[in-house]
Amino acid sequence: MTIVVTTPTGRVGSRVVRLLLQAGVRPRVLVRDPARLDAREHVDVRRGDLTDAEFVRKATAGARTVFWVDPTPHTADDPIETSERTAAGLVEAARAGDVARVVLLSSVGAEKRHGVGHIDGLARIEEQLDSTGADTLHLRCAYFFTNLLLDLDGLARGELTTSFLPDQPMPWVDPRDIGDVAAARLLNDEWKGRVVQAVHGPEDLTFEQVAQTLTEVLDRPIRLNAVGDDDARAALRSAGLTPSAVEGIVGMAAGSRSVVPEQPRDLVTTTPTTLAGWAYTHLRPLLLKDATSP
Repeated sequence: MTIVVTTPTGRVGSRVVRLLLQAGVRPRVLVRDPARLDAREHVDVRRGDLTDAEFVRKATAGARTVFWVDPTPHTADDPIETSERTAAGLVEAARAGDVARVVLLSSVGAEKRHGVGHIDGLARIEEQLDSTGADTLHLRCAYFFTNLLLDLDGLARGELTTSFLPDQPMPWVDPRDIGDVAAARLLNDEWKGRVVQAVHGPEDLTFEQVAQTLTEVLDRPIRLNAVGDDDARAALRSAGLTPSAVEGIVGMAAGSRSVVPEQPRDLVTTTPTTLAGWAYTHLRPLLLKDATSP
């Protein structure tokens, strides 16, 4: 069984690698900087850049299964096109029969196919993989808890800023739990054809509820600052982002307002880690450290 893992140093990929090793599988990892790997002596390292289609094509050849995580940052000049182009080497390998199965880290919202900002890039990858004839599994993941780490300065000031609707419930998830689901699917040889599995986290939350949870966990008031799409655009432009990058980011929040997940919340799609538990373990120490720094 040859399993390829992309972005093996990321939040999800690193968890997948650890679980595969614990299951007795030596994964093949595609990585730009092997020095960042904690377990590099236990894995089959292929050094290269995922944006290099030829590298991806060669590095995945002969693999039974590939776990694909799109490495495209939301700040890329044209994030949707870049996501699609980056996956081209994998799509080619799957179409040629050099890869038998692909597990794709996708997102809630990809089911809309259009109008959800950068998530549209994942929808395009889904469609291209579906056309290859390879067995494909799309993990439609919820909003990451770790997105809260992107604005530690704001949280330190007691403010949670978002352009999502403050009172709209949506699924939230711990990336570690996504890694658990991904590893289980990678190790399961029974599924065939096209499969979609949502990873919804333990419960749907509004940003108002998130602010209240953080207030309780962090022992400080966290005020929700809901901003409009135009205000979000202005802030992103002032940070130097290109127009397509701006729309890719704003579109994820705007387009998600009308998303109804293809799969409902049930035993299979619900994962265990709560926001409060994650925030106490990972977010609280960071903010306490900042508060005590000279």
